[in-house]
Amino acid sequence: RTVYRLCTLESLPRRYGGGLLVAFLDPLSSSLFLYQLIVWGNMYNSLRSYLDLTRLHFFLVWSLLFCSGLFLSFPTYGGFSWMLVLKAGLIALVGFEAGFVLNDVVDADLDKRDVDQDLTKYWRPFGSRPIARGDISKEKAQILFLILFGVSSTLILTISKPNSYYVFGIMVGSYCLEYFYQVRKRGQRLPLAQLIGRIDFSLFPVAGYLVNGRPDALALRYFLFFYPFAQAHLGINDLIDINNDVARGLYTIPVLYGVRNTKYWILGFSLLNIISGVFFLNAIGGLFIYALIGGSLILVAVNLLIWKGETPLDWLIALPLFHFALFVYMIAMIVNYFI
Repeated sequence: RTVYRLCTLESLPRRYGGGLLVAFLDPLSSSLFLYQLIVWGNMYNSLRSYLDLTRLHFFLVWSLLFCSGLFLSFPTYGGFSWMLVLKAGLIALVGFEAGFVLNDVVDADLDKRDVDQDLTKYWRPFGSRPIARGDISKEKAQILFLILFGVSSTLILTISKPNSYYVFGIMVGSYCLEYFYQVRKRGQRLPLAQLIGRIDFSLFPVAGYLVNGRPDALALRYFLFFYPFAQAHLGINDLIDINNDVARGLYTIPVLYGVRNTKYWILGFSLLNIISGVFFLNAIGGLFIYALIGGSLILVAVNLLIWKGETPLDWLIALPLFHFALFVYMIAMIVNYFI
């Protein structure tokens, strides 16, 4: 009876003053209690590892970004329903998480060379690269990727045709671009990995648009608006992670062109984002004018911090601000539909 109550934690505080007291009084109970603690500890560590692998604390961002494209399609094509919004949010979440897993699988061996954990701690809730550390095997991560890919594909196939073809094609193409980006930057003299590979991120909100809409001029404008934003974002990440990229032997923008020129890269693409935002504004109007003004001011602040900073920790301060600008854009495009 004591063993049963110990294993189920039933009435322990009330009858025995807690499991630790029983553990001291009964050797068998002590063994079972310690075993249960070990099991719980392993489960907790596994959960931490998978949360780091999927960067799950950013889950809302990917759904909002995807759905910003979806809401942009409703004024032209109609078809608004909360069920469709929910489905799109799940497709975004599962599909983007699969991309994160793929990223870690491809770079698992290189990630073992990391010397700086600052950016890792920002992107991962518990600050670890679980495959590189051996907490999750590459085989398990590959299985997880296939599961997430399968779930996302199944959800996409429930969308009406030909929209499901558009979204599925972008998803598969994006995974191919992600692989190209990870591999190409291991040996290049021109930033093709960045300029071509990061098309995948730029297509992500466009895929949200195509859940309900068609490939049209507005979808193209959204891509042209978001592409320079994605490139500036890449530049900031590369700048912060420069020490790790040198240790890994990767030819990122700072490694290819130096820190100062990377700052120009970020500034140039930030300006292109603002300029393309004006043309994008002409197509959607409404509340987005305030988002563009606010987002532009934030990007100015980001670039000032980047130019003032001299170390990865200095530049890391600018990254949350950059993400806040993205949040402003996304929320404006979604709310704009209801106004």
